Amino acid sequence: MQHGEATAENVDPARPLTGAGQATVRRVAERAAAAGVRVDACVHSGKLRAEQTARILFGAVGAVGAGDGPQARDGLAPNDPVAPTAEWLRGLGPDDAVAVVGHLPFLGRLASTLIAGNEGAEVIQFRMGGLVKLVSTSDRSGFTVAWALVPELA
Repeated sequence: MQHGEATAENVDPARPLTGAGQATVRRVAERAAAAGVRVDACVHSGKLRAEQTARILFGAVGAVGAGDGPQARDGLAPNDPVAPTAEWLRGLGPDDAVAVVGHLPFLGRLASTLIAGNEGAEVIQFRMGGLVKLVSTSDRSGFTVAWALVPELA
């Protein structure tokens, strides 16, 4: 999930979500929950806007007994290399449901790596507050898009 709309840096350097950003993320999270989406864990970049987004998302779709809530994870910043995160995700079990909340261009490059094996492939266009579900292929060699929920459809 890409974080929701954030306050401009010149207004607040911490860049929290705007009211509209919070509302968008809440709407998408509630729609996902109504569709039966559940996650066992949620990680975010540690930036305030991603943390706030992760908290809203996990509050709606976190599985019962899923732990302490969203956790910051190194390597999810906007310009971080995607290979370490891609390897971590590839190593998860087929039933592990993990939400990754982050930023562009990182999320786009990560999805392209997981789906096409090429971080420059541009296979998905993320939207602020949008949620994309990737699932591993049947032979576990890569990932495919199961669905995408853009804010306008939530």
